[in-house]
Amino acid sequence: VPLEAGILQPSDMEQFCSGPEADTVDQELLPVLEIAPAPEPPDPKTCSPQEYLEYYIFPVLLPGLAGLLREAEKEKCFEGRRTKFIALDFLTEWLYNKNPKREDESFTEFFSIPFVMDWLKDHPRPPIPLSLLLSEEEASIIIQSFWRGYRVRCDSEVQQLRQWQKKLREEKHIHKVVKEFWTKQEAK
Repeated sequence: VPLEAGILQPSDMEQFCSGPEADTVDQELLPVLEIAPAPEPPDPKTCSPQEYLEYYIFPVLLPGLAGLLREAEKEKCFEGRRTKFIALDFLTEWLYNKNPKREDESFTEFFSIPFVMDWLKDHPRPPIPLSLLLSEEEASIIIQSFWRGYRVRCDSEVQQLRQWQKKLREEKHIHKVVKEFWTKQEAK
């Protein structure tokens, strides 16, 4: 059969899709899709691992993963190497709050979930580095202020002033004088 024979020409398409016959043609050519009744879920204790995943795990986990991807995109995780967004924390919070057993309860933050609080008591996390907490604007302000301070401190007049202050502190025992001042103030 030549390839062209199987391709409908525009005129054939118009004839095929127009007029009252189109409804009957569609019904004749396309199989009728009947909505099959949902199969009875298998017993979770005796079913195969694949069935267990398909009926009990994936219907809950897949919407959570979709939400995780949306949140990761909001947090701009796909743009840089490092980010403050912790995917497991988000997924834990999402699954905990979407649990059908907790339908009537209010939203719970990740660090307020009871089992998370118990875990973090025994396994505290290191603090998130400042570089991940600051926005680009905040970080640029800190860097620029440091650079301006460095440039000012390099000025010869400022260097002379700093040397004079250092010498004064050493000669006058400023630390000792300040300490004595505060002990007198506390005694009053």
